[in-house]
Amino acid sequence: MNNRTPLPHRGSYGIDAPFAPAFMAAMAALEFALAFFSGKRLPLLAGLFILAILAFYLHGTLRGKFVLWARLLESLDLRGDERILDLGCGRGAVLLMAAQHLTTGRAVGVDLWRTVDQSGNSAEVTRRNAVAEGVADRVELHTGDMRALPLEDGSFDLVLSSLAVHNISGRAGREQAISEAVRVLRPGGRLVIVDVRATGQYQAHLASLGMHGVARRWLGWRFGTARLVTATKPAGRNQADPVAVPRRSAGAPAESGT
Repeated sequence: MNNRTPLPHRGSYGIDAPFAPAFMAAMAALEFALAFFSGKRLPLLAGLFILAILAFYLHGTLRGKFVLWARLLESLDLRGDERILDLGCGRGAVLLMAAQHLTTGRAVGVDLWRTVDQSGNSAEVTRRNAVAEGVADRVELHTGDMRALPLEDGSFDLVLSSLAVHNISGRAGREQAISEAVRVLRPGGRLVIVDVRATGQYQAHLASLGMHGVARRWLGWRFGTARLVTATKPAGRNQADPVAVPRRSAGAPAESGT
């Protein structure tokens, strides 16, 4: 088995939070218009600055996250028989890279398929991407809220999430999503989250749940404000232990992200 995941290139993965780059492009255009009609330099510089931020953003969503997750997945030293869950999988960028590491294992994606969180987001697009990447036989998709996962306790070796949990509004909702991630992890299972905000909250909540090796670190300037949060579910835990989180009621309001 290869020890490096190639960057996805046969599928189509869209743009994260598509309204953000659209807003930046509109603001840059406005600044350039002000510079043209006023003859002043400051709006021109402001427009160029916004364009630089836009370019940085597009690089991150179109290439940077693939480079980052290729390295993260490689570092996990997967055997190939794991069950892996991707919370807020979207069009499958991380999910399908994880599936490329599997042989007899299964990569499961959960999402609400909201286009506000990723352009063209839908389960059908993700299925087509799985076929294009040659991993459709190892991939399973579910429509569901991260705060009330339609999955059994202790059923995954690894839970991943990329730029998704922060899309849930409210501290309690985000903590419920983290609790659900812990619930579906088997004892000894690992959690790997990359997000752009609220990562300190994730870290504290994981520690309060009794997770082991809880860590949080900056990923470097190329990934902006993104932080990596990792933790391991203690081995030997059973359903009576504090780290085994009770499931939220089925009536929870639906909200997720990609």
